Amino acid sequence: MTTERTADWAERAVAEAEALTEQAPDRLSPEQQVLERIERARRRRPKVRESRITLAHGAGGKATRTLVEGIFVEAFRNPTLETLDDAAVLCPGVDRLAFTTDSYVVSPLFFPGGDIGDLAVNGTVNDLAVSGARPLYLAAGFILEEGFPVTDLRRITDSMAAAARHAGVQVVTGDTKVVQRGKADGCYITTAGVGLLERPVRLGTGQVKPGDAVIVSGPIGDHGVTILLARGELDIEAGLVSDTAPLHELVAALLDAAPGVRLLRDATRGGVATILNEVAQAAELAVVVDEAAVPVRPAVTGACELLGIDPLYVACEGRLVAVVDGAQAQAAVAALRNHPLGEDASVIGHVAADPPGLVLLRTAFGGTRVVDMLVGDPLPRIC
Repeated sequence: MTTERTADWAERAVAEAEALTEQAPDRLSPEQQVLERIERARRRRPKVRESRITLAHGAGGKATRTLVEGIFVEAFRNPTLETLDDAAVLCPGVDRLAFTTDSYVVSPLFFPGGDIGDLAVNGTVNDLAVSGARPLYLAAGFILEEGFPVTDLRRITDSMAAAARHAGVQVVTGDTKVVQRGKADGCYITTAGVGLLERPVRLGTGQVKPGDAVIVSGPIGDHGVTILLARGELDIEAGLVSDTAPLHELVAALLDAAPGVRLLRDATRGGVATILNEVAQAAELAVVVDEAAVPVRPAVTGACELLGIDPLYVACEGRLVAVVDGAQAQAAVAALRNHPLGEDASVIGHVAADPPGLVLLRTAFGGTRVVDMLVGDPLPRIC
């Protein structure tokens, strides 16, 4: 937003607040006026104002959400799509199925702890897992650039095969396209996945209630910072590896231990902060987070401080966010900690009634600040 547009927006906001105060001076405090203006802005129909797609549209923040709602949801609108969950729940017959799709454009293709191959498998498995499903089958489409080394392609497919075996899924169909040199970035992968919903659970923002606990399954930000450092553009060595991993067994343990699980999400693009904003806005409730309770590795904290990045917005590939009935929070954490992928699980906050649609962070200094959804992402091409 330009300085002129920012100034215009600020002047209009002040004018509206003053008019509102004049109409009902005893009804709203200045803070309530600001919150009401935010709520009015969020109720507006999303509209893509740019004439061309930018990198921000793929970063997982506000621009991505506007693109999805203003273009794709508008074109394909139906009740299943409008929930915007990680996977669609389908009921074609007796069984309930979960179906999802994703694309992977990570750069570099190979990084500490993984590569684009196992990332594609694990990411698709996790989208199914957080819908409550047992992953079964995957499809994989490859877009390859002319001149891409066959040895690298074999390394990627071997990694995918190993990840699929580990997750207990099969890659049962796919497609391959080759584009001219310079028309891609080596290798892109698009996946689709199908899973079976075996438990009678209903997960989603419509289940979230005030008093629920917010839990993360482990340290956040490992994947995003690992990818950033792997590019070699910064002279920083942190010894980090990506947290990419399949979460379906961890989810199963959690659902068995805590039937009061309301919602599950894997914190990929946009990180934990974006997930919590999506929950708060969709549920029309507040999410209050305790900064001191958020698990972050010292190396991630240090790298983020050097780069001016908040770890809450940095992507993970093997961490989930769970909203659980507050009375079952301890049972949920215990179940997560009994699994190797959830050893550092922690309750990081709770759901409140007010202010609706906002995420608030109680800082280590004793204050409180709003954690908004970013327009773009400070870490492009991380998944």
